[in-house]
Order: sequence, then C-alpha cells, then structure tokens
Amino acid sequence: MRHAPVNCVNQSSHPTYLLNPTKNYRYKPFKCWSCKLYGCIMKEDEDDASPEEYVALCDFTGSGSDQLSFSSGDKLLVHTKPSSDWWWAELQGVTGYAPASYLQPDGAEEEEEEEEDTSLQDPWQDEEYFGSYGTLKLHLEMLSDKTRTEAYRQVIFSNSASLRNKVVMDLGCGTGIISLFCAQLAQPSVVYAVEASSMAAYTRQLVKQNGYEEVVVVLQGRAEEIELPEQVDVLVSEWMGNCLLFEFMVESVLLARDRWLREGGVIWPSSAALTLVPCQADSYFSEKMAFWEQPYGLDFTPLQPLAHQEFFTKPKFSHLIEPNDCLSAPCDVICLNMYTLQVKDLEEMNGQFHFCVEKPGVFHGFTAWFTVHFKSLEEGGTTVELNTGPNSEPTHWKQTLFMLDKPVSVCAGDSISGTILLRRNPVWRRHMTVTLNWNISSTGETDSSQVGTKTFPMWR
Repeated sequence: MRHAPVNCVNQSSHPTYLLNPTKNYRYKPFKCWSCKLYGCIMKEDEDDASPEEYVALCDFTGSGSDQLSFSSGDKLLVHTKPSSDWWWAELQGVTGYAPASYLQPDGAEEEEEEEEDTSLQDPWQDEEYFGSYGTLKLHLEMLSDKTRTEAYRQVIFSNSASLRNKVVMDLGCGTGIISLFCAQLAQPSVVYAVEASSMAAYTRQLVKQNGYEEVVVVLQGRAEEIELPEQVDVLVSEWMGNCLLFEFMVESVLLARDRWLREGGVIWPSSAALTLVPCQADSYFSEKMAFWEQPYGLDFTPLQPLAHQEFFTKPKFSHLIEPNDCLSAPCDVICLNMYTLQVKDLEEMNGQFHFCVEKPGVFHGFTAWFTVHFKSLEEGGTTVELNTGPNSEPTHWKQTLFMLDKPVSVCAGDSISGTILLRRNPVWRRHMTVTLNWNISSTGETDSSQVGTKTFPMWR
C-alpha cells in the first residue's frame, strides 16, 4: 500500500531502493508539500505499472495549480492512487490531482451491459443510510440532544392553537418524537409520520403505547414513494446534517413540499443559514501535527505529511470551538429559503465572506455551523431559532472544522476575505465537497496579502 500526502507532486523524480530482494520490496523517497523527505514501501513492480485510463463522469474545476480541471467524458490517465479520495492523473499532457469519485474506468459503461456494476447500484447509499437509522444508536444521540429536541417542542407548543384541526406531515420521523409532540401539545386532525427505515415498526408501537394511534399515522417508505390521501398544512422535518447539507435529506423535504404541501402551507424549519468564522485550533493542531516534532525526545517529523493527509484532508466533524478561538465575528455565507429553494439549486451553492480579525492569533482554519428558523403559523407570531454555534447550548451536530495546510499568524485589523463553494457529488448523492478560497490582507507596517485555496471532500 502506498501512502502519500495529497499535495505530493514529485514522486516520479526520485529513485527507488531495493530493501528485500527475496520479496521484491523497495523504498521510494519523494518530496512532499512540506519540503521534507518522505517515502513509502512498495512492491518491486508497483511503480512500473502502466497508467490506467479513466473517464470523467462529470465536469470538475480544480482548485489550485495541483488539481486538474476536466469535462464530462474526458479520458484521464491515472498514474498513482495515493489516497482513496485523490488520484494523480494526466489529461492532455497536464498532470495533477483528480477526485476519484468523479472517475470511472474506461469501458465501464459497456461492461455494465454484460455485468451489473454493483458499486453504483445505490448512489444514494440508502441501504447503509436507512440501515443506520434502523438502530437505536443515532436515535439515542438525537433524543439526548435537548437543545435540538426542545426547539421542536417549543415550535409546536407556541403554535398549538394554530395547529388545531391541521394536517401535518413529519418527514423522517424516526422514533416519532415530533409527531408525538404534535399529538400531545396540539390538536391536529392527523399527523402523517413518514419513516423509511425499519424503525417505523417501533414507531407504531410507541404511538400506540402513548395512546395517540387515532391521531398519528405511521407510514414506512421514502418521501419520493409514499402516497397520502390529502395535502398537508404543515411539513415538519429534522433534515439538517453536518455543515447543514451533508447527507442531503433536504432533497426529500423539497420533493415532499412540491408534492404534498398545500398552497399557503408552512414548512418547519422555514429557513436555514450556514455560518463561517476564521478560527484558532491550537489544541487540535498540536494533537495531530506538532506531536510528531519530538515525541520522547525523537524526531518523528517524517510522519507529519502522513498526519496532514490523514487528519486535515477532510473536515473534522463534531468539533467544539471555544468562543475565544473565533478570530472575528462570524458571517452567514449561505442562506436557504425553504419555500423557494429548488432541488437543482443543491448541486452548487456559492457564498462570500469578509472577516476583520479582532485580535492577534494563529489562523488555523475555518469553523462552520448552522442556524434554522421556524416561522409562526400566526401572523406576527414568534419565530423559534435553533442555533448550533459556539455561543449557544451544544448540540449533537457541534461544529465542523476545516484546517488550512499551514497555520498563518494574523494581527488585529487584518482582513480575511474569500468564497465558499459547496458542490454536490455527482455520483454519491449524499456527499459533497467544500472549496474555500481566501485572501489574507495585512494592515501592518508593510501591506501584504496571502492567498490560499483548499477543497475538502465530505466524504467522497
């Protein structure tokens, strides 16, 4: 197995050394992003293998000089596969990294006619996704999240009078907690509790156990496939994922809205916003990177490139940022109106940011979280907010940390501006990439600026 940093571009220029002639293993050093010598052990014939030809499944625009840009149908030569996410490839004589999930072997389409390609049978990964919601682990985590659960109960309680005799759909109801709140706190005519996982059978038991089987009707099936006898007045769902959109359950909500929500009906949440802030992450950086500088008095720095690839290539979920680690005031970078948002809008979402650094520190990366709002059924009624940021009570989502390749020292008055792009994976529909472009402008004695860009797969 080959282990290489994501940004290594000079592998082919370094010699290899035979380690064990009887087993045909050798050592190959090469230079990586940190300009330190790093190497891997490989089979004698591994590096001499001919490049493999792959076809692009869709367009991709690279970020930075080390990533390839290509169009759907382009044929790329893949020379090495240093990680499961990024491959070193060539297109028309130009080399660079290409996202593995955007490529398929040349001729795969023809082969599928003879033998079905099981790897793409389930691009939504529904078996895995709904399978995880068929066990209690995730439901225990969500029900134990009082901030999240109490927000939904508060919405129903504050709108209880207006919910009287209304038809409600609870999409992705899980154990049915929101449906049970509706039946307990309000008097809707019916609540259609829709759940695609096998948990639906247990939800029926819970509804009956609590005496609400005359109000709550549990339907097992995907939102795209279920049939209701009527339109609904209220569509409620807890669809949010890490970084707001991950897993893209929001698509099911939009499809249910277009199909079942009556004109003038209400969606809960009614709006959502993704928030970003530049931050320090000293403890995490020390834990994952600085640790290798001199553990037990020994120099382990050759492992830093591997640590960088393993820990910083993808975002860190469930990160708890301290408010003091925020280098500036946060900024909403993407805002969603759940009444007007379309499924096609989910393919790419762009946002801009401009931060003014408020104190000196080390800029390690960006932290993201989200906020959702629940519009009142009554004109002028109170809007309920669920905020997953560091200044609110922690939730099971916590925050998401995006680490830079190298920390940057900043001073009060410096500005950090740029863009964020959320691009949905064209094959694995519950996944996406997050691309951050930033410019750091210094207001010191000598004006200067630093430009950076980085793409993070979540997860493919």
